[in-house]
Amino acid sequence: MDTLTAMRLANPKLSRFSPMSRIISFDDFDDGFCGYTQLVGNYEHTLDSMLAGYAQHTHPQLSNLANWDSGTHGAFDGNYALKIQTRPKRGAQNVALKRLTFREPGPIRLEFYFTFKPEANELRLSETDVRSIGFLYDLQTGFEKGGTRVMPHVRFLNALDGEHLQKWQTKSRTTAVLPLGTEGKTVTHYHLAPTDWEDLKNGEQKLCYNEIPTKVNWHYVRYDFDLRTMRAISLQCNDRQWDMSGVDPIVMPAMRNLWCMLNICFFAEADTDKRALFYLDSVCLSGEFA
Repeated sequence: MDTLTAMRLANPKLSRFSPMSRIISFDDFDDGFCGYTQLVGNYEHTLDSMLAGYAQHTHPQLSNLANWDSGTHGAFDGNYALKIQTRPKRGAQNVALKRLTFREPGPIRLEFYFTFKPEANELRLSETDVRSIGFLYDLQTGFEKGGTRVMPHVRFLNALDGEHLQKWQTKSRTTAVLPLGTEGKTVTHYHLAPTDWEDLKNGEQKLCYNEIPTKVNWHYVRYDFDLRTMRAISLQCNDRQWDMSGVDPIVMPAMRNLWCMLNICFFAEADTDKRALFYLDSVCLSGEFA
């Protein structure tokens, strides 16, 4: 075992991850928001020009998973998790993101521990009240590379219209890109629109969902992506793994001022008029570069 691996395995916070050689960011929400913030939609001259999909978003919160029956659940370890909470409306969505850039294109690995549940305002299991939870990258090549914006999306579709589906999906198309204002500097599109999601081949997965609406169990995800080819490599959730090399991301022409962008987004969606809650305990982004 090399020294670097031994040092990581000796650290309880890092040893539960399998990072590549360079850790770009390690976010433990016991330390605060760690750069995660609200996804605010583009606008120019007036906030009314923001698309409705973005206008519904609110800031993520730090949560100790308080509940009415046992008081406080706590996070995977420590006290706090990042909570992404929708409004109490069927189809409502919310997104939290971390805004980064990359210094060298190469393989990157996103790992995180998560759980989800609806707001526990009924004495029933409510296992179909959360429609989906998911994540995406918002990427753009370096200026000298010719210019492409790439947005790989992955979601776990838990339920739709009350039907418990439990399957992974991806998306390769977005809504129309619309100009904003009069200065020719800003455009917008809502890439999390409910249309154009496609089932991942053999993507059905039964996740642990405990017996009452205040209990949670934590799950592990690993997602490998190559910034050189702008293609996904693989996805793992708990004991299941998928080859993602044939899965197309959303691709569009580069935007005028987003060079080397590396944004990480997490999102949640409600299937009933009840808040959907998506919790992240910790997130590790790593890569292979000099």
